[in-house]
Amino acid sequence: MPDRPEVTAVEIARLAGVGRAAVSNWRRRHPDFPRPVGGTDSSPAFALAEVETWLRAQGKIAELPLLERVWRLVETLRDPAGHPAAPLVQAGAVLLLHHREPGRWTALAAQPEARLATGLPRALADTADTALGPHGAADLHLPGLLGSTQLDLARLLAELSAAAGPPAAFEQLLTRYAEANTRQLSPTPPEAAGLLAAVAGVPATVLDPATGLGALLLALPPTTGRYGQDADPVTAALARLRLALHTPAADPGPLPLDLRAGDALRADAHPGRTFDAVLCQPPYNERDWGHDELQFDHRWPGGLVPPRGESELAWVLHCLAHTRPGGLAALLLPPTVATRRAGRRVRAELLRSGALRAVVALPAGAAPPYGVPLHLWVLRAPRPGDDFRQVLLLDATSAPASPASPADTAEGGRDKVRWPDLHRTVLDAWRAFDLAAREGLPLPPDRPGEYRTMAAIDLLDDETDLSPTRHVPPAAPLGGAAELSHLSGRLTEMLDALGDPGALLPEPTGSGFGAGSGAGAGVGTGAVVTLGELVRAGVLEVYSSGSGAPGRPVDADPTGTPVLTDQDLAAGTPPGAVLDRSAATADGPPLTRPGDVVVPALGGAVARVVGPAGPPAGAALGRQLHLLRPDPDALDPHFLAGHLRSTAATRRAASHASTTTRLDIRRVELPRLPIAEQRRLGEAFARLAAFDTTLQQAAALGRVLTQALTDALATGTAAPPQTP
Repeated sequence: MPDRPEVTAVEIARLAGVGRAAVSNWRRRHPDFPRPVGGTDSSPAFALAEVETWLRAQGKIAELPLLERVWRLVETLRDPAGHPAAPLVQAGAVLLLHHREPGRWTALAAQPEARLATGLPRALADTADTALGPHGAADLHLPGLLGSTQLDLARLLAELSAAAGPPAAFEQLLTRYAEANTRQLSPTPPEAAGLLAAVAGVPATVLDPATGLGALLLALPPTTGRYGQDADPVTAALARLRLALHTPAADPGPLPLDLRAGDALRADAHPGRTFDAVLCQPPYNERDWGHDELQFDHRWPGGLVPPRGESELAWVLHCLAHTRPGGLAALLLPPTVATRRAGRRVRAELLRSGALRAVVALPAGAAPPYGVPLHLWVLRAPRPGDDFRQVLLLDATSAPASPASPADTAEGGRDKVRWPDLHRTVLDAWRAFDLAAREGLPLPPDRPGEYRTMAAIDLLDDETDLSPTRHVPPAAPLGGAAELSHLSGRLTEMLDALGDPGALLPEPTGSGFGAGSGAGAGVGTGAVVTLGELVRAGVLEVYSSGSGAPGRPVDADPTGTPVLTDQDLAAGTPPGAVLDRSAATADGPPLTRPGDVVVPALGGAVARVVGPAGPPAGAALGRQLHLLRPDPDALDPHFLAGHLRSTAATRRAASHASTTTRLDIRRVELPRLPIAEQRRLGEAFARLAAFDTTLQQAAALGRVLTQALTDALATGTAAPPQTP
């Protein structure tokens, strides 16, 4: 492994908040750019210290964030022949020491380096054994002696822990690891994990047989007995550390955690044991899941072996076998599991036994893979004498969207799922149905467009298709003359607000915007200055958000700090998330304030000024955003934002990767104009921006009204206008 941190061109681009093409240009144009110290001709590696020095000298970064410095040392410690996450286990053990025994670290940090190199491993082992059980340190494979780079990492982790807290510090490291290994690791997002945990209620013991990084178990209270298994020993170790870090430090050890390594289907770590609840997002589309060697396994009911191509159904039966009678199992599955012909016999057996209680169609973006609208299957292990044979089919793919952005949910996408509304839709329907099933009460009436209760026998046919979208009848169209009239009135008001474009908008002329000195001055018509030069002159400050501030749904903390995302910026809508204080750090970009200009890192001719007509002040930045803070006495914010929205400026400053285009913010050029002329042009730019926002809102409302009228005509609840 290298004896000093190295970075690739992609990582340099991340540090500077630019595209990879910009780094290639720097290498060609600047003879003093650091020389490669490793890697290959096609993917050279550079010394991080040299790159930092050069970037600071060029004014392209100020100080490398603490998290970035920690991650560089983690990368340095990675053994190319070993597991890429192995250094994170050591980092998690250090953070666990800070979490449970902070005083011991303080005493060790004052020791000479030689004593620290031997004393810290003993402290880590003691803490692991206390928290995770007598074999905790052995299961984590912690080293008995630390080198200088490992000690440097421990010191930086102490700083990160002091700034963010040990649990949040570990979450940041896990997020970086997951982002860098998306093909090998797709953790369940906390919102989806919270939904499964809420469906399960308050169980005393829970099993996740495909634990991953422990997201599903983390959604349950630390007092719950949490059990799990993962095929990757390092991932299982990371999950144990994660759960231990999120358990209050005062809780005595060993903690109620039992996470083991191994393939749960082939080598079940909990044979014969049952739990109050089983939560799982299993691996999908596995061909080699053990079909041949598990032909006579006791987990298959009546000897019904899942087909080779139905690995997900094998996981369903595995989870059901570990659920106590009357207990609950909830799994996130691909929608094809409900419809594939090969699995119809297993689905039919789940219906006949009364085990399958609900199938919920979730919107795309709820969990990885984010482009697929997954299903949530809910099962109850049958009790002797239980003859309940009804199934709840719930279509939550159209869960209500935010009133500010009615089109967002329909379009799908990870950041467009309205989690509070989705939780409410799913939990209200499930709890009413489950209460009726357990207490013998009348089943809740069907709700067209949302859910339907069906007898199991009505689903048993040649296909045994369990897809909710097939069985739930469509909702009644948005109806009533009064409601349609109200929508039409709102649209009319918006269109009237646009006013007369001839009076509202600048008048196009051959010489520019109106008359007067400097009219029409722009890039290409005179002297220009780049934003990078303005930064070096002290006229402008530039901050890049990188991976962004951690957020959670705004309903979870209505008084919290709003988090502005690139979707909010593009749509001109209020932030839909607030800052997750438990995972926030102190070294991120500043909060917005009036007069700031916010721009997406991917460009797109979007730039908005913070203020009454734009993004709110006091907001944190989500991922992939730039915040520009001009000196208002030298650079007008609306003038700056207007040029950032112009085609010419974004085209000149664009840098291209293989599949994306990024805005190299420091290359954007502005005309050199007096501040009075900037303000005059800025007012015109601001009027254009307001006009564009109103147009977008009117277009969104127009689509809603058009769809409502189309549905009304199709169902006969509205009639076409009489023709003369």
